Amino acid sequence: MTEVQADQGAHALDAADVRAKPRRNRDVLIALAAFVILALLPMVFSSKFLLDFVIRCAAYGLFATSLNLLVGYTGLTSFGHGMFFGLGAYGFGLMMQKTGVSVPVAFVATLAITFVTAFVIGAICVRLKEIYFAFVTLAFQMLIHSTILSWVSLTGGDQGLRGGIPRPPFWGIDLSNHLHLYVTSCALLVIGLFLMHQIAQSPFGYTLRMIRDNATRASFIGIDVWRAKLTIFVLAALFASTGGVIMALFVSGAYPEFAYWTISGEGIFINMLGGVTTFLGPMVGTVLLLILNDTVTRLTEYHGLVLGIVILFFAIGLRKGLMDFVIEWYAQRRDDRGK
Repeated sequence: MTEVQADQGAHALDAADVRAKPRRNRDVLIALAAFVILALLPMVFSSKFLLDFVIRCAAYGLFATSLNLLVGYTGLTSFGHGMFFGLGAYGFGLMMQKTGVSVPVAFVATLAITFVTAFVIGAICVRLKEIYFAFVTLAFQMLIHSTILSWVSLTGGDQGLRGGIPRPPFWGIDLSNHLHLYVTSCALLVIGLFLMHQIAQSPFGYTLRMIRDNATRASFIGIDVWRAKLTIFVLAALFASTGGVIMALFVSGAYPEFAYWTISGEGIFINMLGGVTTFLGPMVGTVLLLILNDTVTRLTEYHGLVLGIVILFFAIGLRKGLMDFVIEWYAQRRDDRGK
């Protein structure tokens, strides 16, 4: 790599920094508008099914979008990201059942546990490349899943945390009230997406793209690649854990399936459905997957076969996610009009 190329990379980071403030103000307005629309939705549609659907979208959407920070922005394909979803569900559930602390304290403590766990696992995994990184993260996930199954006295084993999760009111919010739970889930979703978007559009986010495209070049201009990968690994884990907390509140429990490898598989499937080159691709994929799950399982017992066909359609037919396809199609039409 030449010195000129290194300067070009540094200038790209400076340009991203200059555009940051106006973009952040615009994102704040969009986030507030999205939250208001979601919060007012129950006044227009009182269906409990719709509220449940949005809560599940919040849990899986945070999880899938955080996975895309690794896969799409950094080029780290993790087969074990679901461990942090399960860790969030179990950490929060155990905090509420065993210690009797308030919901905010349990939430912060769960994030602290996730931070330490992700830091230790990430420090080992991000040193590895490609397929080795993918399989070692999977190995850690299976280790955590096996621990959940084996430690029956604490986790309930294969029966999960039974007896429900206590949800004492705090700051005027009663999460045992379904509407309060819905609004809180929407708030966590919007805040989580806003923060992840700021990360993706920050100079650090562009550094991640540079590492994804050419880690050697990034290292040449002075970027600590290992530290950058570890940082995004831990941040992604915190957002995935928040998704697990929402799911634990929704089902009032935690189950081994939340930490099983299939959760990571669903996250990758969601990213394939929605696309990894656009920020909202994983959210679109989440909505599509939940709709497919809810409708196909009602229509046929061969729902696995149908979902497999859908995967093949996107992988072989479109060769990209839905949002990627739409963005490319729109750009092509715009270019055609300009000619």
